[in-house]
Amino acid sequence: MAESEKPGFEEAALDKSRDSESNAQGISLQESDFGFTPEEQKNIIKRIDRRLVVILGFMYTVSLMDRTNLGSANIAGMSKELVLINNRYNIANLVFFTTYIVFQPPSTVLIRKIGPRTHLAVITLLWGAVMIGMGFVKNFEQLAAMRVILGVLEAGFFPSCVYLLSTWYTRYEVGRRYSMFYLLGCVASAFAGILAYGLMQLNGREGLTGWRWIFIIEGTLTCALAVIGYWLLVDFPDSKRLTWNFLGQRELDWVVHRIQRDRGDSKIPPFNLRKFLGAGTDWKIWVYALIFGFSTTITYSLAFTLPLILTRSLKFSVGASQCLVAPPYALAGIVMLLGAWVGDKLKMRGPIIIFNMVLCLIGLPIMGWAPHPGVRYFGVFLVTAGANANIPATMSLQANNVRGQWKRAFCSATLVGFGGIGGIAGSLVFREQDAQSGYKPGLYASIGSSLLIIILVLLLDFGFWKANTKADREGILLEDHDEDAGPDFRYTY
Repeated sequence: MAESEKPGFEEAALDKSRDSESNAQGISLQESDFGFTPEEQKNIIKRIDRRLVVILGFMYTVSLMDRTNLGSANIAGMSKELVLINNRYNIANLVFFTTYIVFQPPSTVLIRKIGPRTHLAVITLLWGAVMIGMGFVKNFEQLAAMRVILGVLEAGFFPSCVYLLSTWYTRYEVGRRYSMFYLLGCVASAFAGILAYGLMQLNGREGLTGWRWIFIIEGTLTCALAVIGYWLLVDFPDSKRLTWNFLGQRELDWVVHRIQRDRGDSKIPPFNLRKFLGAGTDWKIWVYALIFGFSTTITYSLAFTLPLILTRSLKFSVGASQCLVAPPYALAGIVMLLGAWVGDKLKMRGPIIIFNMVLCLIGLPIMGWAPHPGVRYFGVFLVTAGANANIPATMSLQANNVRGQWKRAFCSATLVGFGGIGGIAGSLVFREQDAQSGYKPGLYASIGSSLLIIILVLLLDFGFWKANTKADREGILLEDHDEDAGPDFRYTY
């Protein structure tokens, strides 16, 4: 037997022994359970969580850290040394997203072709090398060029992760997994401000200023995690490629079967460009993308400029600002997990997103107009929590309401592509020239984004309700673009 056809390093005898043990105990198991007891099924899911969600989450940590650490470097001396006058800092943030958006659509096709291990590990290693290179740039032009290359390499990471996670879990398991994945990246990268403050203390070592060490050390960490990820990342559940010390073939067959039973799209039809792009005719795909784009407008604006807001608007010291970035993200993690648990438990998505935006609409006026810095910092907590919790909530909304592997791949690409457009907007929301006014134009833009998200969610939910009602009354098939579409699929709102 060829090596690629083997089910894994676990012995087939293990499967046989489990069958014998179950029969000996007299356990009555359905055929669809593949001989696994409920306890064994839970253990399989836990193994998937540990291996898939945790590894992807830590890799997403360095992804977020590497694309948003310009803010920490800026207040650590980069702005003065590279002469980032006028809007140069905003432009350095913005150019990343030009290539980040363009190179995303092919990624969800490429990851199927070459596999997650190779695809994700290689691009992570390469962008880690770019980060190290950013520690040696001499002027604004070189900085901008490195950010453009960084965008090319990071483009394939997030949509591939969203797509990969959606193939392993049922519709009402995926909310908590998306939240854990994003939480690991979001909260851990928030503490990058504290890490950056520590790295600033290396100022003068080897003739390099402190902000350069931020890029060099964090880039080195990224490269190390890429090597670890190559060995620990897992493939798609239906793949025959070898994954080191993971699930046996019978366990993988059970995972594929439960996905098929849940939403009926575990089978992978041959790639068809017309069918892939044809998913774009569904108006809901673009509404998901708009919701995600408006959400990332707020999250990126905070990620890029929160240290500057704390320093220049709220008048905290540089050291305090670096450290005060982290606590609001801890609250974001709590809101994120609670929203995911409630959403999965009650099988709803839209109300969770609306709740998150209400938090933003309460926090933004406090952040911008409260008389005391401490109270305004409390507003930062609410905005950070609501905006960041909305990212996995929106990912869950689209994952629950899309059927078909290639439509799912197209949706992941467009979702994250619009997230990149939100990154461009977020790069320009809090501008240097608005610092004296307390960044009021950026606050108005964030309030507008929050209101638009609520309107779009209500529009979607109304459309879902109408479609589900029609399917119940007339027996029409929803999301029936694939041959194996089933009659039981209903939209989640």
